Amino acid sequence: MARDATEAQSKKPHIVVLASPGLGHVTPLFEFAKRLVLLHGCHVTFLNIPTEASLAQTQLLHSPNLPLGLSVVDFPTVDLSGVVEDDAPALTRLSVNVQQTLLSLESILLQLHKPQAVVIDLFCTQAFEICKELSIRVFMFFTASTRLLAFSLLLPQLDRDVAGEFVDLPEPIQVPGCSPLRTHDLLDQVRSRKSDDYKWYLYHLSRVSMADGVFLNTWEDLEPAPVRAIRENAFYKKTLTAPVYPIGPVIKETESVTETGSECLAWLDKQPEDSVLFVALGSGGTLSAEQLTELAWGLELSGQRFIWVVRAPDDASACASFFTVGNDTDADARSYLPEGFIERARGRGLEVPSWAPQVAVLQHSSTAAFLSHCGWNSVLESLAHGVPLIAWPLYSEQRMNATMLAEEVGVAMKAVAEDTAETRVVGREEIEKVVRMTVEGGEGKEMRRRARELKESAIKALSNGGPSYESLARVATQWKATLKN
Repeated sequence: MARDATEAQSKKPHIVVLASPGLGHVTPLFEFAKRLVLLHGCHVTFLNIPTEASLAQTQLLHSPNLPLGLSVVDFPTVDLSGVVEDDAPALTRLSVNVQQTLLSLESILLQLHKPQAVVIDLFCTQAFEICKELSIRVFMFFTASTRLLAFSLLLPQLDRDVAGEFVDLPEPIQVPGCSPLRTHDLLDQVRSRKSDDYKWYLYHLSRVSMADGVFLNTWEDLEPAPVRAIRENAFYKKTLTAPVYPIGPVIKETESVTETGSECLAWLDKQPEDSVLFVALGSGGTLSAEQLTELAWGLELSGQRFIWVVRAPDDASACASFFTVGNDTDADARSYLPEGFIERARGRGLEVPSWAPQVAVLQHSSTAAFLSHCGWNSVLESLAHGVPLIAWPLYSEQRMNATMLAEEVGVAMKAVAEDTAETRVVGREEIEKVVRMTVEGGEGKEMRRRARELKESAIKALSNGGPSYESLARVATQWKATLKN
């Protein structure tokens, strides 16, 4: 039986998938790997970078229920002490981790008998030279929006043409084929050109053109203008000569549900249809103590039902749990929520520590809306299940996503922060207003209608014969053609 399985796999293209650390990168590439195995006749090895991996990442990749034909191989752990400072920003630390880890990539690819192709994410571009040396084709899976890719491919030219900081430009940045980008919405990594994060981001972006193809985690009905621009605009045809393949939404289809998750879903079962606000700020998101208090009061004042994935506050970083998600499920929320909040909200609200079965919650008929950080994976999961959003961007490109969802796609409402000399906080009255409008107001009903249109569109895109399905099928057919007879 084992021999038969080995022979069957030898007749399939062997694809290696490599993601940088962090669930925002690992999750979509892991789901992509499953899709290659289950739908497109490939054998896939997923390479895991275990150094600084969160508990949630480790559990996801080492589940006992992997489909036949998908295996996970861990890189050797690397020692980052003395190579990168402990307080280095997230992208810098991540990029150095990848750089050190990929020193063993060549030997692993040789042990795997040189696969037909390697698929990487944006922050693993050090793999290009290694794979070229071995004559292995490399494809990129862009884990964020195509809107971000369009801006990012412009970045090397902006770096040459603009003298000062991009955030100080007097006018929005003109992105070819797309709506202008307000400087307020610029992603964190390009807000200071002196920072190491900016240098790493520019480094990786300047190498996208080395890919043999770029997979886009989107579908045309969601981002028509950016997809058309990347394909047809003269600037991008010159900048990115490799073909692009919209194959999204690539999201988690299912997930394991813990005992806490089961309690969460049982509570949802008892709530009316379209009545619950789901509050979750992604795998890395954290709030300051002040903002956490305001959010709690806003939810209470709104009078709406809610499920809130609560994490301990962090005044220093909005992405403090990026490398640690899943590690603090035993934390006592009473120690950092307003006194008496849990008791007052009992029956109407449910607090879940650190992590919840997001896909199952978004699928549930009781879920009316999603207060989200607008990370791209969460955006896709929400829209693929027809759920509108309250946009609460925290870091990276999330401000850009929030603006696009609110102003172009029509499925989100922004919570407006109050600027003071010391802080930038969304107040409880603003939260109360936006939550009420989204869950029970006319604006919320219209956003829900639009989100459900996109849900149907996504189903069609992914179905056999749909544009996203066929886009990936074409590449898989090319890979199969390279197999030796």
